[in-house]
Amino acid sequence: MGEPSPSSSVKRSSPVLIVAVLTTMCLLNFIDRYAPSAVKDLFKAELGLSDEQTGLVFSAFIFVYTLACPVFGSLAERGNRPRLLAVGVALWSLATVAAAFADGFAMLVMTRALVGIGEAAFITISPAMIADLFPPARRNRALTVLNVAMPLGVAIGFTLAGAFGQWWGWRAAFVIVGAPGLLLALVALVLHDPPRGAFDEPGAARAAPPSWSGALRGFARNARWRYATGGYIAMTFALGGIGDWFPTFLSRERGFSLAEAGTVAGLSIVVGGLVGTVAGGVLGDALQTRVREAYFVVCGASCIPGLILAAWALFFAQGALAITVALTAAQVFLWMYNAPVNALLVNAVDVGVRARAFGVALMLTHLFGDVPSPPLIGAVSSATGSVAQGIGLALVAVGVAASVWLVGATRLGAPARE
Repeated sequence: MGEPSPSSSVKRSSPVLIVAVLTTMCLLNFIDRYAPSAVKDLFKAELGLSDEQTGLVFSAFIFVYTLACPVFGSLAERGNRPRLLAVGVALWSLATVAAAFADGFAMLVMTRALVGIGEAAFITISPAMIADLFPPARRNRALTVLNVAMPLGVAIGFTLAGAFGQWWGWRAAFVIVGAPGLLLALVALVLHDPPRGAFDEPGAARAAPPSWSGALRGFARNARWRYATGGYIAMTFALGGIGDWFPTFLSRERGFSLAEAGTVAGLSIVVGGLVGTVAGGVLGDALQTRVREAYFVVCGASCIPGLILAAWALFFAQGALAITVALTAAQVFLWMYNAPVNALLVNAVDVGVRARAFGVALMLTHLFGDVPSPPLIGAVSSATGSVAQGIGLALVAVGVAASVWLVGATRLGAPARE
């Protein structure tokens, strides 16, 4: 495969600028996504909700988000992607602010569902844009830069929302974390849209995108896409459930204050997530010439120590320091899949279906991942009186993710029979 230069209509500085803006969007995306988890008990008490209902607040966002991902995937293959991004960022930011005015469960769920529509635009468009800025050998590095903002955003969302919630209440927390995105939406409007398929096979960008039925048949036949997506589903179930419930576990069962719980959860994610995302991306590239299906191996093998350390943090560690250290170490390994799995999805399909491939993968990932996990954990918590036992479901899912990715590495990496 050659590495042609992108069209001269894109300025030389555009790749750096676009990646920087997309990374900032990713940061705000995850701040707004996880801020409600840090103030869950505050709006639960004020609005008179149950644990299951507080879990459904997160699930409503994810459910609508999953339905919107394929829609934006289709739009992104033909429309102006920076303008679609601007609309998405503006929508999720306004909806986050609007949640501060919720007077009951219905309005809170509705505003969080609108956040899901906006964030779907970003999550489907950004990897496809990066694939059009860099050749395949450099995409994992660019995606690593983008994806370090995920754990950082989760951590900031936990930390700031927890602190603001304790100081000024959960409504103020929603306003403060939601408003900055409106400025970023204006920045998105000045971005160039990179030429599609500039670094793919000659003529790939000129080929007419297949129909939805043809694209779906292609995904179903694509073993690499199936294994990457299957493990992604299980890991999203796990991390979605852990992210939504771990601050509540710390405050209810370990005696932490709301601010302390948000800080511990946030610190573990920002340190473990950043180190893990970078380490996974670097290790995946380093092993490419030495290990068959290196990206799958990194994704799967890293789950095993992550599972052990997460179980220790949940069931055995005592005291703030021990829990923080165990949880942070677990996060390092649990986030190592982040960049490699996105590189697997980007490189598994042709440019004509890349955005839809992400849209469908993300729809499945969330529909069977973090849509059911928060309310399921809430249900187990209500039934047993133990948040820890509920989060145990997430640990099982980590084991499933490891199995799927390692089976994929074995089968796809096996030498072809003569």
